[in-house]
Amino acid sequence: TGIFFILPCIDAYARVDLRTRTYDIPPQEVLTKDSVTVSVDAVVYYRVSNATVSIANVENAHHSTRLLAQTTLRNIMGQRPLHEILSERESISQHMKALLDEATDSWGINVERVEIKDVRLPIQLQRAMAAEAEAAREARAKVIAAEGEQKASRALREASEVIGDSPAALQLRYLQTVTKLCTAKNSTIIYPVPLDMMVNKLMKNSIGRH
Repeated sequence: TGIFFILPCIDAYARVDLRTRTYDIPPQEVLTKDSVTVSVDAVVYYRVSNATVSIANVENAHHSTRLLAQTTLRNIMGQRPLHEILSERESISQHMKALLDEATDSWGINVERVEIKDVRLPIQLQRAMAAEAEAAREARAKVIAAEGEQKASRALREASEVIGDSPAALQLRYLQTVTKLCTAKNSTIIYPVPLDMMVNKLMKNSIGRH
């Protein structure tokens, strides 16, 4: 601030915007560490932190920062496998910010933030991943169904053991079954002869013959 004197033909002045700028990195085709081609784009938030250095040390600080951002994005993505790129965007963004901020410090640039916006996969890979996810869901559903059948089978076995040990419980189950049959829309109901009555009848017939 204050009064500055400019000597004609000797001095020159330049206006420098110190506000934060955004730069949308265009989609970059990258070959990941596990040999998968992906398209990645990002956004960089930066500002001029030292106007004098940004003019004296580099020809065009903004253009240089943007070119470096593209190169850094490609290098970082190329060093990581696909699963890390998809699951660790936040850590990748922080790593890229640190690298950019350090590299542009000598240009009077301060990188405030970097965000990975989108990671686009080839169509064939998207279909393969969708099929794999569907197969995993079906496998989980089968496991759940099998566990349910196992629990139901165990419960039926325990119930049959209880009924088998208690004649009264067996008779109650018999009456419940008959009641359900009576409430159903059946024209004919067949009542089976209880097993104990059949045994007693057979024993009496055998004694009578002797």
